[in-house]
Amino acid sequence: MLTIDKNRPSPQWTESLRKRFPTEREIDRVLTRRLERRAGPAYTPLSLETLVNGVQALIRSGHIGPFEITRARWLSGGASKLQMSFVLDWERPGVGREQTRMVLRMEPSESIVETSRLREFQLIRAVQSVVPVPPVFWCDAHGDFLPYPALVYGFAEGVTKPSMSISNVSGLGTSLPIQVRNALAPQFVDHLARIHNMDYHSADLSAFDIPAPGTQCALWGLNCWERIWEEDCDEDSPMMAVAAAWLRRNLPALDQPGLVHSDYRLGNFLYTEADCRISAWLDWELGHIGDPHQDLAWTTSPAFGGRDEDGQFLVCGLMTEVAFFEAYERASGRRVDHKTLHWYKIYNAYMICTLTMGTGYRIARNGKTHQDVLVTWLIGIGYMLMDDMRNLIEKGV
Repeated sequence: MLTIDKNRPSPQWTESLRKRFPTEREIDRVLTRRLERRAGPAYTPLSLETLVNGVQALIRSGHIGPFEITRARWLSGGASKLQMSFVLDWERPGVGREQTRMVLRMEPSESIVETSRLREFQLIRAVQSVVPVPPVFWCDAHGDFLPYPALVYGFAEGVTKPSMSISNVSGLGTSLPIQVRNALAPQFVDHLARIHNMDYHSADLSAFDIPAPGTQCALWGLNCWERIWEEDCDEDSPMMAVAAAWLRRNLPALDQPGLVHSDYRLGNFLYTEADCRISAWLDWELGHIGDPHQDLAWTTSPAFGGRDEDGQFLVCGLMTEVAFFEAYERASGRRVDHKTLHWYKIYNAYMICTLTMGTGYRIARNGKTHQDVLVTWLIGIGYMLMDDMRNLIEKGV
């Protein structure tokens, strides 16, 4: 029997996974690159000077003229990526001389969510006239200027939660006052409908593939996460095999693809407290052209919700599930298919189990991330998440 060393994957094994689990071209490139680099050195802390020098080289490649970077500092948040804020003194095209606050968002050696900075860059730029997002400026898609692939975007004003509130990791468990909920909820639904209905054909989304009518969209997604599980898991899991088989037997068809954010929830948008206006949507790294039901299933997950003063469950702490779906159907003109919604609830659970029990384990074990404490903590909830997935499969629609 052939023994596979997943920490030093052979080109033959990598190629076999590519053939077994075909998916979008850019996703295949990113996953293949990850395996090709896996046997390399572990993550080592980087200095701000190294990052500043890399950003300077990236900006110079754009031939923008004289500029200066000041006030560089580490930025918290963005659990899967390294982030640095800085101020750029430059001659901004169409604006003139100004000092612009910017953020560098860069991968570690391996991330708990391995994604494409080029896709993230293109998607944020594509939706900037549709929903509030930070402006994007430069992308180092292959790590030609910085230690790892990265992008540079503008600093967005706002908060993810009321200043005096508390929450768990990644904004989970945030409780919102009723006046904040009432102000944010309509914007929350309206922005989601705008994203799903955007005409993406006119945008530069060359790093994305458009699924053909039918089950290709669901199959690409499942192939991606099943491939990642095979690449990263260290022991067989009967429940993961059962879930993958169930998902493959029940692939939903799609005839009207839309833009999908893939992490649309409380904690991933900023709002200004003075007027409760959503100022920026963040974390587009998993975005793609696909089935909007994936967003609906993710957004309504109990993990991202909360309870109101009467103990009633609220989607993302904002509104009841019935009110959310009714408002979404009005705003988008799309009908929610609850059978497809249920499939994507199981699909999302499979994805999270893969990230916590497969990828999280692998990158922590190999010392590949700056978030080793966080991802190790996440491994501990993996079996609870797997049991939730089992319950969803048994429950049916």
